[in-house]
Amino acid sequence: MSGNDDRIEHAVWRTEVIRPPKQKLATFGTTNIHYYLLTEPVYAELTKEVNETVVREGRVIAEKPRIVTPYYLSHLEGFSHEARHYLDALIKTYGPDAPGLFYTYRNESKGLTIVSEHWRTVADRLNAEIDKHGDPLAAIIKGEDELWDVSLLKFISEVARGALPYHVAKMGAKGLLDMDASGVPMDARLRIEEMFQRAMKGDFDPDELKKELDRWNLFAEYEDRFFAIFRKR
Repeated sequence: MSGNDDRIEHAVWRTEVIRPPKQKLATFGTTNIHYYLLTEPVYAELTKEVNETVVREGRVIAEKPRIVTPYYLSHLEGFSHEARHYLDALIKTYGPDAPGLFYTYRNESKGLTIVSEHWRTVADRLNAEIDKHGDPLAAIIKGEDELWDVSLLKFISEVARGALPYHVAKMGAKGLLDMDASGVPMDARLRIEEMFQRAMKGDFDPDELKKELDRWNLFAEYEDRFFAIFRKR
């Protein structure tokens, strides 16, 4: 294991979800989670006299979960080297066509503040404020300062994993988990059809449709329909 892998594993191990959201992620809609990520500043390791907490506040916007495979994920853009290393491990463990739920999310940071208090004190105060306002989608995470984004990713993973049985039951009841002969889930086929309809109306970028087809290795199957979009225009 490389030194970088050791750092990531350490950050994951040290991350603790102090207060998870009380409300599950939506199965067929978007979920907006308001989070507080608490870390001890990196320089605290250099001296025992520092009693400060870094508070990162933001929102994680989780889109409607999609049924995907490790092969599909490996063709997505925007993943860091560390995330791709994790995807490679998934493919080796479960195979390229093992179905799973994928939550597309974006992080909207609201800012960073440094508070002259121990992180447990800060967490207690935030807990009281959240209880007062009754926000069912608020969360508090204790993470690592240098790799705080890894801590945030672990939080998202835990929230998604907690909602997984509920989502699988809901989507399975609608037949969205069924796989066709090409190893493509019904949910993906329906999403592609929706993209085609929107692209034909001019409401969706054909380039994005092409990328989606390539992620599933389906462009050859849909090639004629794809080029028909441009003939219609």
